[in-house]
Amino acid sequence: MSQLFRRYKMRDVGTSAQDAPDGTDFDTFDTIVGIHCANRATTAINVDVFITTYNDDADDDPSNNPNDTYYLVKGAPIASGGALQILDGGAKIVVQDGDRIWVQSDTLNSVDAWISTVKAISN
Repeated sequence: MSQLFRRYKMRDVGTSAQDAPDGTDFDTFDTIVGIHCANRATTAINVDVFITTYNDDADDDPSNNPNDTYYLVKGAPIASGGALQILDGGAKIVVQDGDRIWVQSDTLNSVDAWISTVKAISN
């Protein structure tokens, strides 16, 4: 069985949470196999990476649904010019229809993020 790999690129993420896939939800049971965040700023920054899950009763804007937000890292420091691997050691995260992953920094236009997924590993 062949696998369908996908990547989501985010550039200059700042103090407003940015989501991947951009403005949409994952569409099946997918697996996140990598999340890489790089600091583009000249000073150290702190990064949040979190997932919002689908809620039939409300929209998935994380500011409107704090109970639907699950942090992978919160306030993780990244040195100037440094990077952070959110998933390491073979860790994986399964997401499903309606889930969205978000990246946010405490500094304007400071993070580039790369998220790698495998779509529908099995049926």
